[in-house]
Amino acid sequence: MRGISVYLGEGSPKELEPYIQRVRKLGFSAIFTSLHIPEEDPSLYEERLRELGVLARAYDMELMADISPKSLGHLGFTWDNAEGLVEWGVTGLRIDYGIKEDTIAELSGKMKIALNASTLTQEGLARLKAAGLRTEAVEAWHNFYPRPETGLDTQDFYEVNEWLKSEGLAVMAFIPGDGKRRGPLFEGLPTLEEHRSVSPFAAYVAFEKSGLVDKILVGDITLSEESLAQFAAYEQGVLQLRAKKLTENQALLETAGLVQTNRMDAARDCVRSMESREYGLFGTRQLAPEHTIERPTGSITVDNERYGRYQGEMQITKRDLQEDDRVNVIGRVLQKDLTLLKHINSGVKFQLMWV
Repeated sequence: MRGISVYLGEGSPKELEPYIQRVRKLGFSAIFTSLHIPEEDPSLYEERLRELGVLARAYDMELMADISPKSLGHLGFTWDNAEGLVEWGVTGLRIDYGIKEDTIAELSGKMKIALNASTLTQEGLARLKAAGLRTEAVEAWHNFYPRPETGLDTQDFYEVNEWLKSEGLAVMAFIPGDGKRRGPLFEGLPTLEEHRSVSPFAAYVAFEKSGLVDKILVGDITLSEESLAQFAAYEQGVLQLRAKKLTENQALLETAGLVQTNRMDAARDCVRSMESREYGLFGTRQLAPEHTIERPTGSITVDNERYGRYQGEMQITKRDLQEDDRVNVIGRVLQKDLTLLKHINSGVKFQLMWV
């Protein structure tokens, strides 16, 4: 499952309806919101939460809310009747410190509950289960980290997730957005520190392919047009990579930008376009040597006339390769999308998006 975040302090949720409608069509089916309500704005937050609940129902999206006991009181509820929020369109609550285990277990019988994945212990989970926790209604949620250098370590993250899943819990994590970012730092809201420097789509694919993250939410407010295009292509089974052009040959760039397929006999060092030579995308024309330079990881190349029958084959390097006067370098995959290369396995369709 993939989803977005909507922050009630940023304005009326109705302003985001066109965006919500758009991402819903791209397979996003969950919304996260925070209900840590300033004391001076409880009525405003109630109004906006109700608006968001209406939108979530209209677009058939799950709505999970991060809430504290104090904020719950501002909305007119207690833990004893918190399930009343379901009538407002809220699907479940993310709860953290200071809530009694009996209360959490009881709530799990009434609505979906999200627990803090980073602070949950084996002993704590055992006590919750003993209290009657319904694990099928419980998820383990990781935090996002606004401050650079404070995100989670990747290996530790996956080790924790293996344990959580062995206990029957679904796992959620955040990826950063690259459209409108949330303050005060505006430096992304990822769970993993390594994802702060990659594209939202690359972070999403890494989580999905791991098999250890069940729900992936964009922590920031929106995704850019480029990222939305990548998700749209992914819905059609195509991995789209953004790239910088290094040639002015427009015909060559247009042809290279078509949907292509990595050969079934996938190479170690590069992605090899099955269509480029087999179907004559490039091979029907003579290609003179040009820009035959070193090929660092992510270089997009086309073999020139010096390569004989291999002329016209398009590749994307998966490791640093030396220059070759038989190989023209026509572009490079953007640094933020480089990690996507590891997911272009045999038979995988891919497409270059020149930016």
